[in-house]
Amino acid sequence: MNKALNKWFRQIHRWIAVPTALLIPAAVIIKLVGSPETVALWEQWDKLPSILMLFMAITGSYLYLLPYLVKERRRNKLSHT
Repeated sequence: MNKALNKWFRQIHRWIAVPTALLIPAAVIIKLVGSPETVALWEQWDKLPSILMLFMAITGSYLYLLPYLVKERRRNKLSHT
């Protein structure tokens, strides 16, 4: 992977982390103490934190594996020269 793509993965991961960190506690609070109208409104948006967590898991897994992938690529490059 090139450096520009790695940079974008980091940026996406960071920008998704903020709303995810805010939406999950908000969802818990709404479901525990919210009025029935608020809970009904939230039910329409209830899947959003799950989708954001999925993207965080995908980008986080890539970022976690990235040093190992680079290390393996360098090792293969050195052995072929």
